[in-house]
Amino acid sequence: MAETLVLGIDQGGSGTRAMLLDRAGTVRGYGYRPVGRLYPRPGWVEQRPSAVARSAREALDDAIARACCDPAAIVACGITSQRDTVFAWDARTGRPIGNAITWQDLRTTPLVEETNQWERAAERRARLGQFPGSYCSAMHMAWRMRHDPAFRRAAERGYLRVSLSAGWLIQALGQPAGHTLDYSLLQAMTVFDPRRRALWDEWIDYLGLPRAALPAPRPTLHPFGTLRLGQVEVPVMALISDQQAALFGYDCRAPGQAVATHGTASFVNLVAGPIAPPQGLCKTYLAWELDGAPTYALEADMTVTGAVVRWLSQVRLIRHTADLDALAQETPHSDGVVFVPAFTGLGAPREDRSARGAIFGMTLGTGPGHIARAFFESLGCQLREILDTMEHESGLRIDELRVGGGLARSDAACQIQADVAGVRIVRAADTETSARAAALLAGLGAGVWIGPEDLPRLLDQGARTFEPHLEIAARAELLARWQQAVERARGWGG
Repeated sequence: MAETLVLGIDQGGSGTRAMLLDRAGTVRGYGYRPVGRLYPRPGWVEQRPSAVARSAREALDDAIARACCDPAAIVACGITSQRDTVFAWDARTGRPIGNAITWQDLRTTPLVEETNQWERAAERRARLGQFPGSYCSAMHMAWRMRHDPAFRRAAERGYLRVSLSAGWLIQALGQPAGHTLDYSLLQAMTVFDPRRRALWDEWIDYLGLPRAALPAPRPTLHPFGTLRLGQVEVPVMALISDQQAALFGYDCRAPGQAVATHGTASFVNLVAGPIAPPQGLCKTYLAWELDGAPTYALEADMTVTGAVVRWLSQVRLIRHTADLDALAQETPHSDGVVFVPAFTGLGAPREDRSARGAIFGMTLGTGPGHIARAFFESLGCQLREILDTMEHESGLRIDELRVGGGLARSDAACQIQADVAGVRIVRAADTETSARAAALLAGLGAGVWIGPEDLPRLLDQGARTFEPHLEIAARAELLARWQQAVERARGWGG
């Protein structure tokens, strides 16, 4: 039988990953290329579309070279991508129009305040599945309609096209089959109602967004176009947003299964089931739709995680990420030190963007190990509060949390999170679950696997489980001290 491979692309804020899987789910080739950010003004954070496309092309070339395969063996491609960062291009030429505004950009904060006065402002969270803050795509597009002449001119003349990086990659590296996105990515553009599975027209009109420039909604599995790999045209059969891909790729597909992904920020996603729960503090995502059956997920974030590790390096507390693990392991307790990593505010359940990072309880005896351990404890405290919120809003019990991302490689981080959050932590040998999900979904779309039950499993003998060992009283004391510190850190940002 001829070799059959499926390709998964994970286009993230800091770089692009490409993964080739065979029918058994074995990784045959892998590539990664970083992509930078631009900081043209204080508070502004952008990405150059050409750089994003180049990082994807180079990651693809690396994966194919390492697999030593003929591109003709690749039967389908799936793409998962970062959310909120909108790319714009000219429909006539395919060339980008300006840089993309990223989710870290703060220029639209005044516009968010303005939208709070809209007569239907109270509907936003429920209709969009989340509150549209300054990070979101809709705000970025509305800002560009007001302040970017080239963007506005293209919209007025009818040749503007906008999408997230998944759509941009198909345009830049292949041929789109129409201007479309899957439900999860279109929702990530904060213009789509996940419960009605349709664009929210009144919101789009209120913001003055050009309807013709927006992608049309499609289910997860759909012929979205093709990518050119040398002389081969590979069909793009699946699209999905990055955090929901992490959930699917970690084999979390039944209600109550959950995953935490520790990247630049940390996100917790919970499979809620085929019906969206009533809107609460958590974001509600239409995570994927297979054979007409939707699966909804609840999501909450910790605002920053990997970014704190970089900060610890910048202030020379550590030199490498591995140093953090070693410091925490050699220090048996944090000695009363509490680290509140609210550098860009607090996520669920407080959603206070005015909070700021702080370290409390230091004495002249405090050393780097105490701070490292306190940071890991802060992850466990945030996880416990998020899991409590998710259980309340979904009516589901979460007994196990699967973890991925950079910090998930740390044994100390995983064990401390298990102890403080009071939940079993499971880490797969391979935690690149977003690219894996894109490849698996592409295979489903191409008929490589008949259905989700036929997909290869991720958790095997290489997986590691971390059981909570901290006594209940000690856990409660630590959480109480954390909550006290959080209250003192709130309001510093005005």
